[in-house]
Amino acid sequence: MAEKDALEVVELLQKRLHALNDLALTLKHVHWNVVGPHFIAVHTMLDPQVDGVRGMVDDVAERIATLGGSPAGTPGVLVAERSWDDYSVGRADAIAHLGALDLVYTGVVGDHREAIVRTDELDQVTQDMLIAQSGELEQYQWFVRAHLENSDGSLSSAGASTERGAAADATA
Repeated sequence: MAEKDALEVVELLQKRLHALNDLALTLKHVHWNVVGPHFIAVHTMLDPQVDGVRGMVDDVAERIATLGGSPAGTPGVLVAERSWDDYSVGRADAIAHLGALDLVYTGVVGDHREAIVRTDELDQVTQDMLIAQSGELEQYQWFVRAHLENSDGSLSSAGASTERGAAADATA
């Protein structure tokens, strides 16, 4: 791979690394702060998602290193370089958290899909990794959305543009 292309892929992967590290931490935050009648279902659903995302983090970091980069995984670098705010819901009802978490997944999956397109001609090995991860992330989001679906298939949090708005809509 040309050095110029490797540098571009490393930069792209560093953004994915930040997003996945943030997602793993957010999932654990939700795991710790979920309450209400759906507590145990959501609490136990999230640990395998945390483990899966942490595996993705490791794969992305190792791919960065393979391409000659130095993966930056410290909290300070993540906060300094991310383009999104911290997860905004604290202790809350399980369904409220899932409404907010659905928006988080939408952002991560959307950015992964953009990275898939960008790597099409740059590095198909990286693209394959991102495709596989996107499939897993979409499945995790499907698990979340199963709790938010109305009998007609619509999402109770559909149309919300903020985590707090999605949380409120999900419990309305």
